[in-house]
Formats: sequence, C-alpha cells, structure tokens
Amino acid sequence: MSVTIYHNPACGTSRNTLAMIPQSGVEPEVIEYLKNPPDCARLIGLITAMGIFVRALLREKGTPYAELGLADPKWSDDELIDFMLAHPILINRPIVVTAKGTRLCRPSERVLDLLDHPADRFVKEDGEVVVRGKA
Repeated sequence: MSVTIYHNPACGTSRNTLAMIPQSGVEPEVIEYLKNPPDCARLIGLITAMGIFVRALLREKGTPYAELGLADPKWSDDELIDFMLAHPILINRPIVVTAKGTRLCRPSERVLDLLDHPADRFVKEDGEVVVRGKA
C-alpha cells in the first residue's frame, strides 16, 4: 500500500497521524507541505478527492486567516485556493492519501480507515489511547 501524508512537523495532530502509519507496516511518503507546497492542480486534486468544500480546508489558528479577511463569504473558491497557494500555512493538515481514499485526518485516528493493517492500539503524544473500532 502506498501512503502519502501532507505533514507539518510542528503540529501534534500531524505527528500523531504520521506515527500511526508505520505501525500499520507501511513507510509513508512524507511531504512537508510548508517546505514543498502543492501546486494549484495538486491542491485542487486533493480537495476534489476529499470531497470537501474549499473553505473546509482552510486553517484559521496560527495563520493569516483573520488578517486576510478570509471569513468573509465574498471570496470565491478560486480566490481561496490562491490564498492557500500564497500562504501554505492556511492549508489544514494532515492530509493522507492512500488507495482507500484521501482524507483530512483531524482527529488523527481518522487515518485508521485509510490503512490496510492499522494497529489495534495507539498512544498519542498527550497520552490519549486510541483503540481501533473506537475512533
């Protein structure tokens, strides 16, 4: 199974998601999207594959979301994508891509449904225990 994760190592949810993947027996392709952001076509492809609205991928916390006035409904999807391309920190994370689907993995245990052999039990950085089937 091929797994790609769009990862931010400064994000605890992203780190937890990344840690769950090797426990399934797969070494993921890790794309640190702040260093290597997706191009326009790839970003649109990810949004389409996730089946979400463009606005649903915007991250507010720790970003220029408020300063840019992105809560205003006047912005079109194309304009929001342009903002994400100009400021990749606006792209919410982690995004995981497998043959089973593409998903924004918030919370991190959402990755379990995308893996062929997920671990039955995982302990997050904060000590929370995730038991498969109870995610």
